[in-house]
Amino acid sequence: MFIIGEAFVEDDIAIERFACDLERCKGACCTLPGGRGAPLDDNELHNLQQAVPIIRKYLSTKHLQIIDAEGVVEGEPGRFSTICVNRRECIFVLYEKDVARCSIEQAYFNGEISWRKPLSCHLFPIRISYYEGERLRYERIPECSTARENGYLKDVHLYDFVKDALIRKYGEDWYYELLNEYRHRNYIS
Repeated sequence: MFIIGEAFVEDDIAIERFACDLERCKGACCTLPGGRGAPLDDNELHNLQQAVPIIRKYLSTKHLQIIDAEGVVEGEPGRFSTICVNRRECIFVLYEKDVARCSIEQAYFNGEISWRKPLSCHLFPIRISYYEGERLRYERIPECSTARENGYLKDVHLYDFVKDALIRKYGEDWYYELLNEYRHRNYIS
């Protein structure tokens, strides 16, 4: 583990290969059991609330009923998350055939909103933990085995897979400092 700026970074992020293969995993990260949805920064609540009226058209009747009855967020300041349906799928899941996708991201890619999706989703499978500062860690889950296989097949490093999200969080200078540290440690050439 090492520090870039204010963030501690686990070595696995440099070593691991990762590239989602939605046709094989079916969007498992959006439907994991457990009951809590995507962790949210408090400052993301405004963007999320602004997105809801626009993304409603992508959501199922069941999800819309839950949104109308319960809202889209649960928790308290510092511990907000999206609501899950049946303690499993995120309230913002839309299905294309049998693949779970993000309705927020769909609206973003369609040019309807300027906010892509919660940062925790954008960074996944990297998670930010807070212990003596921010710690970036790779969350290895069985549901992402196909992404690891695909990453090795296509030679995509985890840090490249989440490049846009890391830059969104920390900025371009931070990202290139991360790459320089990886070169210094001989993780990459």
